[in-house]
Amino acid sequence: MGDPFENVRGRLDGALQVYVSTFCWDCRRLKGFLAEHEIPFTEVNISQDADAAEKLESETGKRGVPFVLVRGTNWVRGYHRELPGKFDPNLFVRELEAAL
Repeated sequence: MGDPFENVRGRLDGALQVYVSTFCWDCRRLKGFLAEHEIPFTEVNISQDADAAEKLESETGKRGVPFVLVRGTNWVRGYHRELPGKFDPNLFVRELEAAL
């Protein structure tokens, strides 16, 4: 498998805030996926930051995580509840690219 981030890698530095919670398996999976591909991100833990939790809910209508805030304006979900494995790396990267 090639680099799923090939088309967007150069545009990602400083662009991603990953909203997570402390005991979230989907969050650990997403952070691991990003780390495995050396994609930089800032972590925002909604379990520890009530303002971040409120921002997530007011802007996405959701409290579930993980979500990724791209360049402070566009949200991308970090999970795919509708899919059997709940995460499709290629779909995630396509949604990320569209948000850039």
